[in-house]
Amino acid sequence: MAKSNDSNSLLSRSALRRLREKEQKYNTILKAAETLFAQKGYHQTSIEEIADLAEVSTGAVYFYFKNKEDLLIILMQEIGHQLRKLLAEEFKRTGFSFDRFKNISFAFLRNFCGSHPEWIAIFFRESVGQSSEVEEQRRQLFINLTDDIKEAFVKISREQGIDPVDEFIPEMVAVCILGIYERIACHYFLWQDPPEDIDALAQKSVSYMLGGINNLLKD
Repeated sequence: MAKSNDSNSLLSRSALRRLREKEQKYNTILKAAETLFAQKGYHQTSIEEIADLAEVSTGAVYFYFKNKEDLLIILMQEIGHQLRKLLAEEFKRTGFSFDRFKNISFAFLRNFCGSHPEWIAIFFRESVGQSSEVEEQRRQLFINLTDDIKEAFVKISREQGIDPVDEFIPEMVAVCILGIYERIACHYFLWQDPPEDIDALAQKSVSYMLGGINNLLKD
């Protein structure tokens, strides 16, 4: 009986090891694609180059991913998840007031854009103008982000005892904020060198946004 238990234990450890090895290979291939898409561009990157950087065969890439587009979509999903997680954690940590959008701006520009330029390249550049499947994924990510900001705006408004007369205001504010951050990310992190003082950039962008929000709520 003891021998049988030992055998089952060994098989279990062996299965777990194979699972870890598969997961590690999957992540290695995904990371290689992320690096190359950001550096060379999606269209300029081949499956063979991804396999070479990941130190696996091209067959291994196709074992884990359907094609190059599948890699891009999965990367977009992961990047979108990390961005939404970052913003959600910042809102929970800082509480609810309109001034807290400053902390969100710092988190986005410093921790997301500044720390992960490859995410910016993929999310805002390489996913543009691709297939209908990629475009749908991109659309859904922006909708989710807009809904997150809209929900935060509504919660802050209620905490402040403000009830916007126009129910369209929260969504419009969310769309504008997301649009501003997209342009800032592209202009300062893709098209030219990032500014030395990212916090100052975040402060100026928040002042601009809060001015617009306050004016909307006064009308």
